[in-house]
Amino acid sequence: MRTVEEEQAIRHDVFRWLDAAFIGRGGYEISRTELLSYSFLGERIPLLDTGRGIRNPATFRSTLSIMSGWKKNRYQDFEDENGWIEYSYRDQEAGDNLKLKRAYELRAPLVYFRAVREGYYFPYYPIVIAENDRVERKVRFPLDQGLGLLGDPHGYSDDQRRYADSVVRTRLHQPLFRARVLRAYASACTICDLKHPELLDAAHIIADTESHGVPHVTNGLAMCKIHHAAYDRSLLGITADYEVRIDRDLLDEIDGPMLRHGLQDMHGRRIRVPTNRNARPARELLAERFAQFIDR
Repeated sequence: MRTVEEEQAIRHDVFRWLDAAFIGRGGYEISRTELLSYSFLGERIPLLDTGRGIRNPATFRSTLSIMSGWKKNRYQDFEDENGWIEYSYRDQEAGDNLKLKRAYELRAPLVYFRAVREGYYFPYYPIVIAENDRVERKVRFPLDQGLGLLGDPHGYSDDQRRYADSVVRTRLHQPLFRARVLRAYASACTICDLKHPELLDAAHIIADTESHGVPHVTNGLAMCKIHHAAYDRSLLGITADYEVRIDRDLLDEIDGPMLRHGLQDMHGRRIRVPTNRNARPARELLAERFAQFIDR
């Protein structure tokens, strides 16, 4: 068994590695192959188990990671509307459950890998298990540490509820929305074809603050940051026929190569849409948003 200090050092290095391998490269998903390749000081320590949704290295005192599977199974975890996850014990009272309970007792930071598609995940970290229900045989934890500080979601004040809703929308739903949109658009801007994920966003056609602004791929467009900003500010519009329109005043402005090549030259260009027809932007949503651009 590793010392407490060794185990703590590995956990912090895992977070550092994820920062570099995932966030640092503008990541929107990370593959199982990459997660199995992690090593510490030359020692390979896979971050996922080969056949289970929980990773308990033999030399660790407590759980290192939990994974939500893409396919449903009897241990399927459950995310409530408040951004909390319920994860059930395994059937047998064996090491997996013991180490899961110990993670709760020690408040050991771990990683929760949420499936984006088969074999690809979005990581949430550091996660700390907040509740252990021995009767229902499950643990609960928030996907954002800030939510854990608010206490019981059923007792939120109006201000706490607004904060929690904002966290769930921007920190929890948005990353998965981005992952699915960038995947659909093959990691390229729908307008200019820029192919650097670290410079790409998932733009909502209908804002997520609207009741029908759902985080679904058909309500999204992969855009580089300049085109996303222009779209959000109605300096750029997209018709229901997938054509780009630039604000008339902006077309007449003279301000250097970025304005000319980045925006003005895009006027009249057709956007690049996903090859999967089911992932293409909904024309009725584009039409609604384009009407707002016209009325600006």
